[in-house]
Amino acid sequence: MSPEQKPSSALFSSGPTKKFPGWKLTHLSNTPHGRSHRASIPKKKLMDAINKMSALLELPDDYRLGIVPASDTGAIEMAMWSVLGQRPLDILAWESFGQTWVTDVSKQLKLPDVTIHSADWGKIPDLSQVNFDHDVVFCWNGTTSGVRVPNANWIPQDRKGLSIVDATSACFAMPLEWDKIDIATFSWQKSLGGEAAHGVIVLSPKAVERLESYTPAWPMPKIFQLTKNGKLIEGIFKGETINTPSLLCLEDLLAALDWAEKIGGLDALVRRSDENLKVISDWVDASAWADFLAVRPDTRSNTSICLTITDPQISQLSEAEQKDFAKAITKRLEEENVALDIGAYRTAPAGLRIWGGPTVDTSDIVILLDWLDFIFAEQKQIKIL
Repeated sequence: MSPEQKPSSALFSSGPTKKFPGWKLTHLSNTPHGRSHRASIPKKKLMDAINKMSALLELPDDYRLGIVPASDTGAIEMAMWSVLGQRPLDILAWESFGQTWVTDVSKQLKLPDVTIHSADWGKIPDLSQVNFDHDVVFCWNGTTSGVRVPNANWIPQDRKGLSIVDATSACFAMPLEWDKIDIATFSWQKSLGGEAAHGVIVLSPKAVERLESYTPAWPMPKIFQLTKNGKLIEGIFKGETINTPSLLCLEDLLAALDWAEKIGGLDALVRRSDENLKVISDWVDASAWADFLAVRPDTRSNTSICLTITDPQISQLSEAEQKDFAKAITKRLEEENVALDIGAYRTAPAGLRIWGGPTVDTSDIVILLDWLDFIFAEQKQIKIL
């Protein structure tokens, strides 16, 4: 018999992610439709969003936060194009997006002195080998592998280079030690469940110093330009965006930020994600067929929670057959309207990826896990028999 209950929401996608509990279209009713984003009301809303995000993330007073184009991808590439090249670079990659940033620095920017620290799916590079006399680029949380850095202890306070962090599936769900981060980027489509297409960049004073003292050798597209005449463009960090933002997306962000403040701020957001991971961890401990893709417990993500299928009979299948089996599970979950879009990332090993960020209710995760056991058994019987 199938489980009696279904989740109140079947949305477990890793991006764009589920809206916050209680979200309605009426949250967008105060959008200043048809107004210039330079007008006073929209500009104030942009500044409100900047201030609220800065407060929620508990940024130091001398850090700057700005809204930029093209989601997290645009934000991290803006950072790399703007500051890299002055020093040698260490770059870390243990999943798909980290590998994309490796491609950027090696084939697009063609930096001459790059050390790549890589690891297979489910693992993390040896962090002790990273040289912080160099600039360092890494993902705080690997969205496609479910592997995150365990902490910031490996990042020295007295580093000479810049630490540049893609934190898109970590911000608002994991504690970030800002004194160890010089540039961070994210998109509010992840942990806040906001609409996509906009990115955010956070700069430390040390990053600003680099921007104002160093000019890269390559041409800089307009949407990447953070300085003018050797000075930081301060307007970016005061609501004067480089290009035209969506005011609907902005209103949606403000609603999510209000919700986050109402439930208790950053501590509450992190706690909700940790509770989701705990429920899945307890289930995995008792499971005869599933395990985490992340090998080390201290590197397991509490947002992009990636699982592999370890059942002995399924594990004996070819890689293609294992992926087909996992797709059969996700198809049945979708047919039952239990879970949508929880297949593993397209280049990842066969398995499942469940978003456990703060907008997802733990009670829905509990119900989903019952359905996973039921549908796994159903599909295994079909496949094996």
